Amino acid sequence: MSDQADALARGAAAEGGKPLIDSQVEMARCIDSIRHCMDTLRHQTSEPVPMGVNAASRHRLTIVHKEPIGVVVAISAFNHPLNLIAHQAGPAIAAGCPVIIKPAENTPLSCFRLVEIFHQAGLPKAWCQVLVTENHQVAEQLATDSRVAFLSFIGSAKVGWYLRSKLAPGTRCALEHGGVAPVIVDQHADIEAAVPGLAKGSFYHAGQVCVSVQRIFAHQSLARTLAEKLAAAGKRMIVGDPLAADTEVGPLIRPDEVKRVHAWVEEAIAAGAELLSGGHSLDNHCYAPTVLFNPTASAKVSQMEIFGPVVCVYPFSEPDEALQAANSLPFAFQAAVYSQNIDAAMYYAERLDASAVMLNEHTAFRVDWMPFAGLKHSGHGVGGIAHSMRDMQVDKMIVLTSKSIL
Repeated sequence: MSDQADALARGAAAEGGKPLIDSQVEMARCIDSIRHCMDTLRHQTSEPVPMGVNAASRHRLTIVHKEPIGVVVAISAFNHPLNLIAHQAGPAIAAGCPVIIKPAENTPLSCFRLVEIFHQAGLPKAWCQVLVTENHQVAEQLATDSRVAFLSFIGSAKVGWYLRSKLAPGTRCALEHGGVAPVIVDQHADIEAAVPGLAKGSFYHAGQVCVSVQRIFAHQSLARTLAEKLAAAGKRMIVGDPLAADTEVGPLIRPDEVKRVHAWVEEAIAAGAELLSGGHSLDNHCYAPTVLFNPTASAKVSQMEIFGPVVCVYPFSEPDEALQAANSLPFAFQAAVYSQNIDAAMYYAERLDASAVMLNEHTAFRVDWMPFAGLKHSGHGVGGIAHSMRDMQVDKMIVLTSKSIL
């Protein structure tokens, strides 16, 4: 990694609290995402429309090519302050669209530094601008202005769906909200192999990821063992200074979030959940990786996105019992199944309400060229470089008429 890239990763870790080891991975992904925008652009081609197949279409040549849709507004989130900008602004620039970015209020410096590199590379400053607003009203005015052709929004469902309802006629949008990612671990799973990935998916960036592992439905024959191994893995994790090279779990984005997460955990315990690890704050910014065993279905940790380092394990006896619980919420994003039985794995995968199902991999897995889509309350449209570029372009058909064309 170059000195400039390493400096960006360190700046993002200091600003947003993601551990340095993960921020460096994010920086590498950011670079790869920009390269993927370039590759996608290079491989775009015009498409012919068949003509000459009947009398009306004789003597005509027709092609469809892509044109930029217009001005893009990108409202971003704090949890991936570099790669999210690459995913929102990169496709816009590659598609030929000017873009105005409103970064998350907690991580604006990372955005400014990345855009400065775009400008250093030769992009005109007016083509990609960063706007930090004093209040939400200004951000709403920006997003809903009639001159905006596309809104890319990453953030809370409440704000995203509200903004969509206010968009000018014809404005397209992509919304990426949160999820309450379910994982099914059946009796055929290799739990020794599963635990490291589940721990990473649960506690990565202190659980502040829209597809973090949150609800694990484990067969009753192994649920307790899985939960205890996951708790032991959480206890071994180093929590604290995001700039320390060995830190695995950093702080939550604000002290108020630490208080909220703790209140949800205490509520679950009071209603009957068993605390296997964590369950307390380490200071005003960090919360211990927490495993809860069998919270009630009505607890907030079972019903809502925790967005903190908390994972819940629920035992089940029959496959359809696990599926019913996993599909019971109005969120649908990524899900996962752990099983060494291919028939069982496919039974779950085809019945889970999700846009993507990982088999023997945790729910937070993502590579930047794959489609990434929230369904129902979790979002609208499809993310991923190529998918975003297509959404930020319009098809224009040109029909050439000439007697010289057969």
